[in-house]
Amino acid sequence: MNDLRFAIRQLLKSPGFTFLTVMTLALGIGMNSAIFSLINELFLNSLPFAESNRIVQIQAEAKDRNLEQLPMSVPRFRHYRDAQTVFSDFAADTGNGYIMTGMGDPVQLIGSNVTANYFDLLGVKPIRGRTFQQQEEMTADVALVTESFWKNRLGSDPQIVGRSVALNGVATTIVGVLPNMPVTWFGPDAEVFTVKPFQLAGLAEDRLMRGVSFLRAIGRLKPGVTIEQVRATMPALQQGYREKFPANADNSWEPVVLSAAEASTGNLRPAFMTLLAAVGAVLLIACSNVANLLLVRFTGRRREIALRMALGASRRGVVRLFVLESTLVSLLAGLLGLVMALWVVSVIPKLALDNLPLTGGVRLNGPVLVFTFGLALLTGLLMGLYPAWQSSRADLVDGLKDGGRAMTGSIGQQRFRRELVATQVGLSVVLLAGAGLLIASFLRLSSQTSGFHSERLWVAGIGLPVTAYPDNAARARFAERLQGALQTTAGIEAAAMNDGAPLTGNYSSVPYARVD
Repeated sequence: MNDLRFAIRQLLKSPGFTFLTVMTLALGIGMNSAIFSLINELFLNSLPFAESNRIVQIQAEAKDRNLEQLPMSVPRFRHYRDAQTVFSDFAADTGNGYIMTGMGDPVQLIGSNVTANYFDLLGVKPIRGRTFQQQEEMTADVALVTESFWKNRLGSDPQIVGRSVALNGVATTIVGVLPNMPVTWFGPDAEVFTVKPFQLAGLAEDRLMRGVSFLRAIGRLKPGVTIEQVRATMPALQQGYREKFPANADNSWEPVVLSAAEASTGNLRPAFMTLLAAVGAVLLIACSNVANLLLVRFTGRRREIALRMALGASRRGVVRLFVLESTLVSLLAGLLGLVMALWVVSVIPKLALDNLPLTGGVRLNGPVLVFTFGLALLTGLLMGLYPAWQSSRADLVDGLKDGGRAMTGSIGQQRFRRELVATQVGLSVVLLAGAGLLIASFLRLSSQTSGFHSERLWVAGIGLPVTAYPDNAARARFAERLQGALQTTAGIEAAAMNDGAPLTGNYSSVPYARVD
């Protein structure tokens, strides 16, 4: 306790030194805490599904055409479902948009069409009502909605189960309310789920059966089955599909099995690991800088060290005292770094928009607090241990005389300071080189011509309910009327229609198959 009080007094006696070291370390610790909080939110927190480690997603790839993350067709899903032996349940979903009418202005909603067993496979229990029943699949106009939909759009109506809403012009009965779904799995703003996954607007069933791929297939492993065993069974399943549907567009694709965690955030992992390494290097630079300052500070106190040891203090006691000072500095920096991290993680969702699967915020929860203060404690110990040990090796007589190398330190201390400076320079060069490459890449991308002029262009999206526009002819007539109306509107020079706006990240592909 006396050592702690003495260490606090020493830091208060040098407010400039204390402020400089605390701020330097706080920057490094705060950046690491902010990035770790993102990693914890995206990768370390398990999905809110029952035994999510037993859930896998089955994608496909076509190496000959350099295509990855391909979805599944209806016939391939059914073949896999019926022929597999490693899953206790097998389900599928496909993203879908809905237009809700009859409650004021039409509202566009985001959700999915799922197989009847989908949420039972995930282990998601409804807050109210029930999940889908098998006999409802592809036949019943029923829906599940999320808790946010229930509260924000229906005012927490206690009679929601059994209530009818118009979705895409069809009277649809709400049979249950689900907890809000994870954005890493369903994407942002998913609110409505229906049970007609094996249909696409404008495509007849015979065309779907030729291998048009749009489903996400998931499976729950049987107890005792590993993901490696599942992967081993996939080639035989795909070969059976090839033999059963030899002319289908997707019969040459190779299945790929991913864990639920890999499927939901796998493409983000390399970028975040690189980012964590970069902020780790920043912390190392800060540590080497502060360690150099501590060595200079401890060297300037050689007379104090010599007096303590002459009066009977052990070298271990002297080292403990100085390490306590460095640890106090790092813990103060950890507190300040936590405040910095709190500000950073409050800003990130606003900057990321839909580019990161964040549900509106990143929490500084228990694991993040443990990481921050564990990092601060480790930083203080490692940063102060060697300078304290070096300073405690001072010659007693030379120290009592306060002469010799009292201010410059011993040859070993000078060598250590040079090594710290070299470390700082080396890490700084690496970070600067990486930043330079990123900036150069960004500038090259920014200078690329997009192939069109975006000045005075406006883009809008339109969703057409299947009931009102059941076929391509009806949709074509609507498009002609809309385009004609826009072209005659004052202030509009020209109007055109397309499947999707350029450079928005959307794409569409239509596989072709020989009929014979």
